[in-house]
Amino acid sequence: MLDNCQTARERWGGVNELVDRWLDERKELLVIFCSLSGIKSFADNDDEYGPKIRRLCQLLVDYVSAGHFEVYEKLIQEGKQFDDTDGLKKAAELYQTIDGTTESLLDFNDKYQEVDDLSTLVNDLSTMGETLAERFEAEDAMIDVLHTAHQQLLEPEITK
Repeated sequence: MLDNCQTARERWGGVNELVDRWLDERKELLVIFCSLSGIKSFADNDDEYGPKIRRLCQLLVDYVSAGHFEVYEKLIQEGKQFDDTDGLKKAAELYQTIDGTTESLLDFNDKYQEVDDLSTLVNDLSTMGETLAERFEAEDAMIDVLHTAHQQLLEPEITK
Protein backbone atom coordinates (compact mmCIF):
# COMPACT_ATOMS: atom_id res chain seq x y z
CA MET A 1 0.00 0.00 0.00
CA LEU A 2 2.81 2.41 0.82
CA ASP A 3 4.33 1.74 -2.60
CA ASN A 4 1.17 3.11 -4.24
CA CYS A 5 1.25 6.32 -2.23
CA GLN A 6 3.13 9.30 -3.55
CA THR A 7 4.09 12.30 -1.53
CA ALA A 8 2.92 15.71 -2.61
CA ARG A 9 6.46 16.55 -3.66
CA GLU A 10 6.62 13.53 -5.97
CA ARG A 11 3.20 14.24 -7.37
CA TRP A 12 3.33 18.04 -7.81
CA GLY A 13 7.02 18.88 -7.62
CA GLY A 14 7.20 17.90 -11.28
CA VAL A 15 4.56 20.51 -12.06
CA ASN A 16 6.71 23.18 -10.38
CA GLU A 17 9.72 22.13 -12.44
CA LEU A 18 7.70 21.95 -15.66
CA VAL A 19 6.19 25.39 -15.11
CA ASP A 20 9.57 26.87 -14.13
CA ARG A 21 11.24 25.47 -17.24
CA TRP A 22 8.38 26.72 -19.41
CA LEU A 23 8.58 30.20 -17.89
CA ASP A 24 12.33 30.21 -18.59
CA GLU A 25 11.47 29.49 -22.23
CA ARG A 26 9.04 32.41 -22.12
CA LYS A 27 11.81 34.67 -20.83
CA GLU A 28 14.13 33.62 -23.65
CA LEU A 29 11.33 34.20 -26.17
CA LEU A 30 10.73 37.68 -24.76
CA VAL A 31 14.41 38.62 -24.83
CA ILE A 32 14.67 37.86 -28.54
CA PHE A 33 11.27 39.41 -29.24
CA CYS A 34 12.28 42.64 -27.50
CA SER A 35 15.61 42.77 -29.32
CA LEU A 36 13.73 42.67 -32.62
CA SER A 37 10.68 44.77 -31.77
CA GLY A 38 12.68 47.97 -31.36
CA ILE A 39 13.99 47.85 -34.92
CA LYS A 40 12.27 50.23 -37.33
CA SER A 41 12.90 48.40 -40.61
CA PHE A 42 14.25 45.12 -41.90
CA ALA A 43 15.78 44.24 -45.25
CA ASP A 44 14.61 41.12 -47.07
CA ASN A 45 16.99 38.18 -46.61
CA ASP A 46 18.53 40.11 -43.72
CA ASP A 47 21.86 38.55 -42.76
CA GLU A 48 22.02 40.51 -39.53
CA TYR A 49 18.57 39.77 -38.12
CA GLY A 50 17.65 36.63 -40.06
CA PRO A 51 19.11 34.23 -37.48
CA LYS A 52 17.31 36.06 -34.66
CA ILE A 53 14.02 35.94 -36.54
CA ARG A 54 14.42 32.21 -37.14
CA ARG A 55 15.30 31.69 -33.46
CA LEU A 56 12.24 33.71 -32.44
CA CYS A 57 10.07 31.46 -34.60
CA GLN A 58 11.63 28.32 -33.15
CA LEU A 59 11.18 29.50 -29.57
CA LEU A 60 7.63 30.60 -30.31
CA VAL A 61 6.61 27.18 -31.64
CA ASP A 62 8.39 25.37 -28.81
CA TYR A 63 6.74 27.60 -26.20
CA VAL A 64 3.24 27.31 -27.66
CA SER A 65 3.60 23.54 -28.07
CA ALA A 66 4.86 23.02 -24.52
CA GLY A 67 1.90 24.96 -23.21
CA HIS A 68 -0.68 23.01 -25.16
CA PHE A 69 0.84 19.55 -24.90
CA GLU A 70 2.43 19.61 -21.45
CA VAL A 71 1.78 22.52 -19.11
CA TYR A 72 -1.97 23.10 -19.43
CA GLU A 73 -2.57 19.36 -19.24
CA LYS A 74 -0.60 19.08 -15.97
CA LEU A 75 -2.32 22.12 -14.50
CA ILE A 76 -5.76 20.72 -15.33
CA GLN A 77 -4.76 17.35 -13.89
CA GLU A 78 -3.75 19.08 -10.66
CA GLY A 79 -7.07 20.93 -10.53
CA LYS A 80 -8.91 17.64 -10.95
CA GLN A 81 -6.84 15.96 -8.24
CA PHE A 82 -7.82 18.72 -5.82
CA ASP A 83 -11.44 18.56 -7.01
CA ASP A 84 -11.22 22.28 -7.76
CA THR A 85 -14.42 22.77 -9.74
CA ASP A 86 -14.26 26.56 -9.62
CA GLY A 87 -10.60 26.58 -10.66
CA LEU A 88 -11.27 24.21 -13.55
CA LYS A 89 -14.19 26.35 -14.72
CA LYS A 90 -12.04 29.50 -14.65
CA ALA A 91 -9.21 27.63 -16.39
CA ALA A 92 -11.58 26.62 -19.20
CA GLU A 93 -12.40 30.29 -19.77
CA LEU A 94 -8.72 31.22 -19.69
CA TYR A 95 -7.91 28.40 -22.10
CA GLN A 96 -10.32 29.90 -24.64
CA THR A 97 -8.34 33.14 -24.49
CA ILE A 98 -5.04 31.28 -24.81
CA ASP A 99 -6.30 29.12 -27.64
CA GLY A 100 -7.53 32.23 -29.43
CA THR A 101 -3.95 33.50 -29.63
CA THR A 102 -2.42 30.27 -30.88
CA GLU A 103 -3.37 30.53 -34.54
CA SER A 104 -2.00 34.04 -35.00
CA LEU A 105 1.27 33.11 -33.28
CA LEU A 106 1.68 30.03 -35.46
CA ASP A 107 0.80 32.11 -38.53
CA PHE A 108 3.64 34.45 -37.57
CA ASN A 109 5.98 31.46 -37.47
CA ASP A 110 4.80 30.20 -40.84
CA LYS A 111 5.23 33.62 -42.40
CA TYR A 112 8.73 34.31 -41.03
CA GLN A 113 10.46 30.94 -40.97
CA GLU A 114 12.03 32.16 -44.16
CA VAL A 115 13.34 35.70 -44.03
CA ASP A 116 12.97 36.45 -47.72
CA ASP A 117 10.11 38.96 -47.30
CA LEU A 118 10.34 41.15 -44.20
CA SER A 119 8.30 44.07 -45.49
CA THR A 120 5.57 43.68 -42.86
CA LEU A 121 7.70 42.37 -39.98
CA VAL A 122 7.63 45.62 -37.97
CA ASN A 123 3.82 45.66 -37.94
CA ASP A 124 3.62 41.92 -37.36
CA LEU A 125 5.98 42.17 -34.38
CA SER A 126 3.76 44.87 -32.90
CA THR A 127 0.69 42.68 -33.30
CA MET A 128 2.61 39.71 -31.93
CA GLY A 129 3.54 41.72 -28.83
CA GLU A 130 -0.12 42.44 -28.12
CA THR A 131 -1.01 38.78 -28.69
CA LEU A 132 1.77 37.56 -26.40
CA ALA A 133 0.71 39.98 -23.67
CA GLU A 134 -2.85 38.67 -23.82
CA ARG A 135 -1.65 35.05 -23.82
CA PHE A 136 0.83 35.52 -20.96
CA GLU A 137 -1.80 37.21 -18.81
CA ALA A 138 -4.21 34.29 -19.32
CA GLU A 139 -1.46 31.71 -18.75
CA ASP A 140 -0.36 33.39 -15.53
CA ALA A 141 -3.95 33.44 -14.32
CA MET A 142 -4.28 29.73 -15.16
CA ILE A 143 -1.15 28.95 -13.15
CA ASP A 144 -2.56 30.95 -10.23
CA VAL A 145 -5.96 29.26 -10.40
CA LEU A 146 -4.82 25.66 -10.88
CA HIS A 147 -1.42 25.49 -9.24
CA THR A 148 -0.52 28.38 -6.97
CA ALA A 149 -3.95 28.15 -5.33
CA HIS A 150 -3.09 24.63 -4.12
CA GLN A 151 0.39 25.40 -2.80
CA GLN A 152 -0.83 26.05 0.73
CA LEU A 153 -2.56 22.66 0.70
CA LEU A 154 0.71 20.99 -0.27
CA GLU A 155 3.02 22.71 2.21
CA PRO A 156 2.21 20.49 5.22
CA GLU A 157 2.67 17.32 3.11
CA ILE A 158 5.91 18.52 1.54
CA THR A 159 7.54 19.27 4.87
CA LYS A 160 6.79 15.82 6.30
